[in-house]
Amino acid sequence: MQTPPTLQAIRYQRGSLLILDQLKLPDETVYISIHTADDAWKAIHTMTIRGAPAIAVCGILSVAVELHNSRSKFDSISSVIQFITHQLNYLVTARPTAVNMTDAAKTIIDYLIPLNNKQQNLTLYIDELLDFMEQFLQRDLIDNRLIGQYGAETMCQYISNKKKLNILTHCNTGSLATVGFGTALGIIRQLAANNVLQLAYFTETRPYNQGSRLTAYELVHDRIPHTMICDSMAGLLMRTQPIHAVIVGADRVTANGDTANKIGTYQLAILAKHHDIPFYIAAPTTSIDLSKKSGDEIIIEQRPSSEMTTVKGINLAPEGVQVWNPAFDVTPASLITGIITEHGVFKPDELEEKLLNLQRSLISPL
Repeated sequence: MQTPPTLQAIRYQRGSLLILDQLKLPDETVYISIHTADDAWKAIHTMTIRGAPAIAVCGILSVAVELHNSRSKFDSISSVIQFITHQLNYLVTARPTAVNMTDAAKTIIDYLIPLNNKQQNLTLYIDELLDFMEQFLQRDLIDNRLIGQYGAETMCQYISNKKKLNILTHCNTGSLATVGFGTALGIIRQLAANNVLQLAYFTETRPYNQGSRLTAYELVHDRIPHTMICDSMAGLLMRTQPIHAVIVGADRVTANGDTANKIGTYQLAILAKHHDIPFYIAAPTTSIDLSKKSGDEIIIEQRPSSEMTTVKGINLAPEGVQVWNPAFDVTPASLITGIITEHGVFKPDELEEKLLNLQRSLISPL
């Protein structure tokens, strides 16, 4: 069954990039223009746009827009290479935990030198480079739909007695975190389209409320049956309601299957293990970092204390209170049932070997 059109976090045509300002959701739906890599860095850092896949595509396309609109200032291919390399490396620093931007930057930088050897005309070089960078937009959407299909097929093994599924998810992993459709929320979308979803339970996701602000916005928009819970209710929910699986996204997956995701993911995995509920990660292979052997090597971003102590400028805690606000936690591979990617579903202990074999078989990264 075909799924309905979903929200767009990113709107692009050559020379123009608009992103949905997610800081204003759900009260206002406003798109803002991104003209330069610096604009994108600020949008990513302030979480005006968020979600590892969306961060990468926004970053890449911001460089593409800046390159296209300022192409007259470049006098050589080497000056283009220097510009692209500098801007991409700068964008990687906006939110270091999410690996997708790093992976995309490396892919493009690795593409620059061979392209230089092939194409000596400056105008054609820029055009070919723009074509390559723009492929990331469509690639993300294709990957998300494949994740949705593989995930829905996997979830159907938990259907018994012709009953529908109750799935719990965390944070926002839908159209607002990607180019479209989503990863973990994309699987939920596909289950709803297949008419096998009973309820999508989701957490509010403190302290930044990506669940109550963004996931709720998407589920209401798409008319998917849902129920929101506070983060602290997950244990009771699992004990008293039939939860068939927990599916979350990922900002970085290491070679052994350890996974960094939005803070609160680790405790959901522990609760799922205790209640014998399957726990899945849904992520494109661009979120998998085989250069990191385990989650101990992942840098965890620390966010401003105001995200915990205030909501929309209203104080929730006394002035001067001390705060610890990591944006992510790491879920050990031992708690993960499977990792759902655009190439299929892998157990954590087979992830590295199968992905390396896959990489060897691919001629081109895109």
